[in-house]
Amino acid sequence: MGKGCSLILFLGIFHLETNAKVIRVGKNHPISSIQSAIKWAKPGDTILVSKGLYKEGNILINKSLSLIGEGYPILDGQNKCEIVSIKASNVRLQGFQVQHSGFATLEDPAGIKVYEARNVTISNNKIFDTFFGIYLQYARKCHVLNNELRGVAVKEQEIGNGIHCWKSDSLQIENNQMTGHRDGIYFEFVTESHIKGNQSFNNLRYGLHFMFSHNDSYISNVFKNNGAGVAVMFTHGVTMMNNQFEQNWGDAAYGILLKEISDSKIIGNHFSKNTIGILMDGANRVYIEKNTFSNNGWALKIQANCMDVTVVQNNFLGNTFDVSTNGSLVLNHFNGNYWDKYEGYDLNRDKIGDVPYHPISLYSVIIEQTPAAMLLFRSIMVSLLDKVEKLIPTLTPENLVDQKPCMKPLKL
Repeated sequence: MGKGCSLILFLGIFHLETNAKVIRVGKNHPISSIQSAIKWAKPGDTILVSKGLYKEGNILINKSLSLIGEGYPILDGQNKCEIVSIKASNVRLQGFQVQHSGFATLEDPAGIKVYEARNVTISNNKIFDTFFGIYLQYARKCHVLNNELRGVAVKEQEIGNGIHCWKSDSLQIENNQMTGHRDGIYFEFVTESHIKGNQSFNNLRYGLHFMFSHNDSYISNVFKNNGAGVAVMFTHGVTMMNNQFEQNWGDAAYGILLKEISDSKIIGNHFSKNTIGILMDGANRVYIEKNTFSNNGWALKIQANCMDVTVVQNNFLGNTFDVSTNGSLVLNHFNGNYWDKYEGYDLNRDKIGDVPYHPISLYSVIIEQTPAAMLLFRSIMVSLLDKVEKLIPTLTPENLVDQKPCMKPLKL
């Protein structure tokens, strides 16, 4: 490119930047309506909204601009409508309190909804009492950052999800807090996206729920005290690292449900005080490494239809049952884990047990077949059965064994 062309390009960019302007909205400014300011704005402009209460119904952003609140101005939908609808790319929405959207099961109104747009950033907002919190559909390369979302419903049918994403790609969902929704975060047909540093707790159903969403990563999130835990379904290429799954209790609750999952990694997570740490159904080629399972009912439930699951270098501490399965043929691999129930020895002091460890107890097999037998938990009869089974294995899967159990907890 010659010097003349470079100069023309520079002058063109300079001209665009200098033409962008700042429009102020508020009772002490000439423009008091946000929608009026959007109408008069040009692409690239910034609209600064002063602190106050704005009851403008549905606010439509149909231009590439920045809408920024000062002192968290309140956008109130008065329980009638969707509050902010973004139908343009290259939009920034920041610093608002968005509250009281309408309720409708067909239109799915939200506090903030993005329609077929890209490069939209939604950050530092407070979203209270909305049907859906933030809803992205057919979105690409959008960022949802540092938002607080609080729902108030007590029944699943009364509310949508905190952050709901549908048929989207390359999203960044980071450092948000969701509570009181149906699902904290919901993904369906969302690919190549990253969910990091979020907190999802006290939601009615799942802290995180995603289906048909491939090659996504979930890093350093907290999922705590949700109705059924986290559900991951019909997906491949999942990476889950350094997350916390805590206090998900109930008859059908778990830290994570892995349903028809393949070619995925579960690394460095902490599963604590869940009915089931990980429930695997139809999982294939899943790698589980350097996780801690502590004080769960079941640490791992691996159904017989799972294959090539690798469980290495994990800590199993204080769980009622470490591993359970519903079949006798096991095509999965355990190696180098620490089991606090291991009673073997280490004569050569290499920190590896000299005797292989079978993590499935006879009692866990009986419970899998007859749940009512849980009434006998901690009885002398159960202890005797497990001792006999270890000496003369008959019912527990012979090939579900850790050949190199660690003698001390791993430092993860």
